[in-house]
Amino acid sequence: MGHQIQRIFFYSEGVYNGLRWMTPPEEEAPLLRRWSALATEQGIDLVICISAAQRRGLLEQTESRRVGKLDDDLALGFRIAGLGMWVDACLKADRFLVFGA
Repeated sequence: MGHQIQRIFFYSEGVYNGLRWMTPPEEEAPLLRRWSALATEQGIDLVICISAAQRRGLLEQTESRRVGKLDDDLALGFRIAGLGMWVDACLKADRFLVFGA
């Protein structure tokens, strides 16, 4: 139908979808690999909310250094940004979906 996904914004507990160290049991679907593949193959912007990530200890390399830590927790294809990225996506889109609200 011609729809395109530009960005997926992860908030609250959803930020764990971008955790590099996620190791689900063998019988579960490898969601992290699927998210990363989606970002790479389809060019979809996977954005983790910075506030939600910091509350849960999930840090990317630059922010980690800024606060004096050694973490680099983000998986391939994900990046951290503020709510402004969500607002920007909503303004540019003809529709948006929210899950788990």
